[in-house]
Amino acid sequence: MAAGRSAATKIDWTRISSSLGLKGSTAASLQAFKKRNDDARRKVAALKQQPQTVDFAKYRSTLNNTAVVDEIEQHFKQFKPVTYDVGRQLKAIEAFEGQAVKSAEDTKGRVDQEVEALGKTLENIETARPFDELTVDEVAAAEPEIDRRTEQLVSKGRWGVPGYKANMYIPVQGKPMNAE
Repeated sequence: MAAGRSAATKIDWTRISSSLGLKGSTAASLQAFKKRNDDARRKVAALKQQPQTVDFAKYRSTLNNTAVVDEIEQHFKQFKPVTYDVGRQLKAIEAFEGQAVKSAEDTKGRVDQEVEALGKTLENIETARPFDELTVDEVAAAEPEIDRRTEQLVSKGRWGVPGYKANMYIPVQGKPMNAE
C-alpha cells in the first residue's frame, strides 16, 4: 500500500495532459479522476489528523451515569474497523487509465493525420499558380469531373452552361451589349 501511495504522489497531472495532447472528453475524464483523487487524499489526511483515543476516565468523572460510559467503552474496545479490499477499485482505475491512454493515443493519431493533411493543403495553396495563369488542360487534369461533364454536354448538343443565361444579362434581339 505504501508503494501505491508514493507512486500516486509522484503523478504530474499537467505533464500527462500536455505531453499526450489530451482534449475533449479524454481531458475532462482525466480532470474528473484527478479531482476524485485529490478529494480522497484530503479526506484521508483529515482522518489521520483526528485523535484516535478516547479518554473514558474524563467522561466518568464528568457524567453522573458511569454505566453508560462503561457500556460505550466496552463497545469501543470490541469495535474492529471494517477493512475493504481496494483491489477491485484499483483494477477499475487501471482499466480507466488504459482506456484514457488508448483514447488519447487515438486522438493524437487522428490529429497528427489531420495536421499532415492540412500541411499538404497549405503547401499546395502556397505553391499554386494564380487562377488566371492556368490553362484549360491544367484545370481539367486537376478536376477530371469538369472534362467529363463538358463531354457529356457537348455529346447532347448543349454548348452553354446550364443556368448561365438565367444569371447573366442577355441582350435583346441578339445585339451585342456595347452596340447601340
